[in-house]
Amino acid sequence: MFVHMADEHQPKFHFENWTGDFESWRASAKPEVMKCLGAFPETVDPNPELKLEWEEEGIRGQRWIIDVNPKLSATVLIFFPTDMKEGEKRPALLCWHGHGPYGKESVMGNRSTPERKANIESTNYDYGLQMAHAGFVTYAVDWLGNADLDDDSKPNWWGNGHNRDWCNIYYLHSTMFGMTSISINVGIGMATTSFVSSLPEVDSGRLGVMGLSGGGTMTLWTALCDERFKAAEIICYSDLWAAFGIRDINYCGMQVAPGLYALVDLPDLQGLLAPLPLLIDVGVRDMCFRVDTAIACYHQLEEIYSAASATEHLALDLHPRGHAWGGNKSQEFFSKSL
Repeated sequence: MFVHMADEHQPKFHFENWTGDFESWRASAKPEVMKCLGAFPETVDPNPELKLEWEEEGIRGQRWIIDVNPKLSATVLIFFPTDMKEGEKRPALLCWHGHGPYGKESVMGNRSTPERKANIESTNYDYGLQMAHAGFVTYAVDWLGNADLDDDSKPNWWGNGHNRDWCNIYYLHSTMFGMTSISINVGIGMATTSFVSSLPEVDSGRLGVMGLSGGGTMTLWTALCDERFKAAEIICYSDLWAAFGIRDINYCGMQVAPGLYALVDLPDLQGLLAPLPLLIDVGVRDMCFRVDTAIACYHQLEEIYSAASATEHLALDLHPRGHAWGGNKSQEFFSKSL
């Protein structure tokens, strides 16, 4: 039933069907899309606590605990290049992690066990570390259900052998309160960004955001919700809802909001970022977001950026890996954009 529905479905603000110009489309679509997210958590003072500081391989690392909303604290990892001069401010990148057991730790290069090392190497996952080596301040925090915010210690309510998908549980919990997992997780990122932006080493006017897979989802929504970000790299999160969602069942509660597909397809959602500088990574051998429909998504995005007179702000890293960070254009892209 749902496959047949998707075959015939045309979202209300699908750009290919829009008869007006880009500005009228964006002005009409974005407010409706944002309503899907529901309420955001209240902002609070971060009450930051520096827990650890160390140096390794040209990086000065810090581990902080901050309050991100009235009911939640989170651990933040920040990397500073050690070649920074006294008083210098650098552009900073929020590096979102994707699904997986290690959350932000993999993105920031934690290879402390063979399993963690394999997790990084299979997807070129440590862009937080690599981009710090490239000269940026980088920072990472967990979204709900991952690493320091992992709820796997909860009782198994449904008997032996039946585990719950925490992304979907958080979605249900969130919507009961008029929120979504997206609004809560973006709120975590916004609170973290406000704290990091207050540090003397960070140029708060030069912020970027990047992330792989579920981190691509978070990158998209973070850039849509927080205008402080001046550039974004969405890694392996380009496709069509009818393909990766309805057909392949490759989505979960942290990627969706009530009524979202009634309004836009994924390329439309990405297109709402225009004219923001945007780098898209697509893996030729990605088995999560298949290349045929991922490229179809990108071509629709090209049309939107063209209509916004922002073609020069859109770039593609089509790389021969699978579900992974290409890393071929990131340094040049963020250096130019920030």
